[in-house]
Amino acid sequence: MTARLRRTGASIAVLGVAPLALTALSAAPASAHGSMTDPVSRVSACYAEGPESPDSAACKAAVAAGGVQALYDWNAVNIANAAGKHKQLIPDGKLCSAGNDKYRGLDLARADWPSSKLAAGKHTFRYKGTAPHKGSFELYITKDGYDPTKPLKWSDLEPKPFAEVTDPKMENGDYVFDGTVPAKSGRHLVYSVWQRSDSPEAFYTCSDVVFGKDTGGSGTAPAPVASAPSEQDIADGADESSVEHNGHGDSDNKTGAEVTAPAAGQDDAGTGEADQDNAGTDNAGKPAAEEPAANAPEPKSDAAQPVTAAAAGDNLAETGGDSSTTYLAIGGAAALAIGAAAMFGSVRRRAARR
Repeated sequence: MTARLRRTGASIAVLGVAPLALTALSAAPASAHGSMTDPVSRVSACYAEGPESPDSAACKAAVAAGGVQALYDWNAVNIANAAGKHKQLIPDGKLCSAGNDKYRGLDLARADWPSSKLAAGKHTFRYKGTAPHKGSFELYITKDGYDPTKPLKWSDLEPKPFAEVTDPKMENGDYVFDGTVPAKSGRHLVYSVWQRSDSPEAFYTCSDVVFGKDTGGSGTAPAPVASAPSEQDIADGADESSVEHNGHGDSDNKTGAEVTAPAAGQDDAGTGEADQDNAGTDNAGKPAAEEPAANAPEPKSDAAQPVTAAAAGDNLAETGGDSSTTYLAIGGAAALAIGAAAMFGSVRRRAARR
C-alpha cells in the first residue's frame, strides 16, 4: 500500500469516527436521580449534616449501620426495574431503603430522626432532581397511631396518596408541586414514590415530619430540625458520589447493584393478600417492562450536575433532557476524533519510516 493510500484511509477513518461518536453520545439518555427536600428526606438531612461526621444521633446511627457511601449517594435510593411494582419489590421494614442494603441505615426505627414542620392544608413540595426526567410523583402519609419506633410497613401508610402529580415544573433544579396535607398530629412520615415514565426505574424517600409541637414522646427530647443540602453541599460531595447519570448498564462494582426480586409474600395491591404471580406483571396485571440489569446507581459521570429549567431553555420534566447534552456530545465526539487522528497519524508516520 502506498503512503498516499494510507493517508487517504486514515482520513476516511477519522471522518467516520466523529459522526459515529456524536451519534452515540447524543443518544445516551440521562438517568433520573433525586430526593425530597421539602419536607426533607432522611437521606438528604443526613447528607446535609455531613456524611463523615453527622450531628444528629439518628444520622450517626445510620452511618454506623450502613456506612458513609449511602449518604454521598443521597440522590439514588432507587429500584431500576420497579415498573410500578413498589409493594411487590420492597418488603415491610425496608421502605426507606427501597430494599437496597446499602441504605439499610435509613430503615432504623427511631423517633429522633431530623424532622420538618408540616401542617394540614395546601403545601408546596420540592424534590431535588439532579437528573430530570419525565415521570409521576405519589406522596403517602402514615396513618393515625403511627409509631416511629417500629419498622415502617406498607400498612402503616394511608392506602391512597394525598398528593399526585405528573411531569411537574422545575424551579432552580427542584421539581415543585402542590398538594393538600391531611390533618394529623404529632410525628408522622411522608413517603414519596417517583416513578419514571421513560424507564421502569423508580426512586423512594422517607421524610420525617411533625404536626404541631414536637414533644419528643416517651420522655425523649424533641428531634432536631432537618435541613436540605445546599448547592454547595451537593458540589462538595460530588467527588465522593458513586452515582452516574448516563443510564443503567451492568452491575456497579461499588454498590453491588442487582435486579430487585419481588419480596416474598408481599402484598401487591394493599389488599392484605400476597401476590402469587408478581414476577411478570405490574400492579394493573399488565406485563412488566423489560428489567434492567441493576437497581442502584453506577459510577458517577462528570455530566451529573443540577440543571435548571432556565439553563435548559425548556421544561425538563417534559423534555427528559437538558441543553447541555448536545454540547457534551459534540465535545466528546471532537475528543474521539482528535484521538483517532493522532492514532492514524502515528500509523502513517511509522509506515513512512519503513
